[in-house]
Amino acid sequence: FYDPMIAKLITWAPTRDGAADLQIEALDAFRIEGPGHNVDFLSAIMQHPRFRSGELTTGFIAEEYPEGFQGAAADEDRLRLVAALIAGAQFSLMAHEGQISGQLNGAANPPREWVVKMDGRKYAVELGEGGASVDGEWIAGTTDWQPGMVLAAASGHGENLAIQLRREGSSTWALTTRGKTHKGLAVPARIAPLLDHMIEKEPPDLSKMLICPMPGLLVKLHVSEGEEVQPGQPLATVEAMKMENILRAEKEGTIASINAAEGDSLQVDEVILELE
Repeated sequence: FYDPMIAKLITWAPTRDGAADLQIEALDAFRIEGPGHNVDFLSAIMQHPRFRSGELTTGFIAEEYPEGFQGAAADEDRLRLVAALIAGAQFSLMAHEGQISGQLNGAANPPREWVVKMDGRKYAVELGEGGASVDGEWIAGTTDWQPGMVLAAASGHGENLAIQLRREGSSTWALTTRGKTHKGLAVPARIAPLLDHMIEKEPPDLSKMLICPMPGLLVKLHVSEGEEVQPGQPLATVEAMKMENILRAEKEGTIASINAAEGDSLQVDEVILELE
């Protein structure tokens, strides 16, 4: 019912590839917080060989992203550069925190050797002057990122990138560039072997649950226990802010249990029902 457009981006160049390259550069520099957006997806399309050649059909998205969009593809050079940038960010942050006066153990001396765990892989990073060595390969490059910055410039492997970098934990970072967000954990190399002894917490499977997305009143249950449902079928109606919101099934299944009754006041993330 509403136009979802946040902004319109227009680029021009003598060739299609040149205009697409300018799109990619500009999209990297879009900083949008709050509402969801498709900037990474648009960047991935600009980089896709089918788009760049103009061989498009209305089935492009379904054909190229049958399992959904997980970010633009990144080659090994890009992954190593991202690992170096994440290690450099952690180093800079520790150096910055070391300037705090009155520390009991004195100023911290951050190490130059790091291990970055990213996408199930580990990268050995040694920071140097004017670049870094990643898994034994030297990458000449720089970045103007400093603690507190979100948008910065970086270079490496002969390309210049706009990067968006945010901290998601004491040593965990999310770096977005060229249509993909890379999440990496940076730890000093001397303690990296301890990572192998850390148990990774498996996220709970919420795909079989209908979860209330907002505080509201459950005004209608459209199904009952034991009923088979299809994707898109209405399951429940929640009234919030004087509007009725119809919650629909995202997958095929059978109603295993119903945990709420019509007339109940629901909290955000409360489980309304579960599927087998």
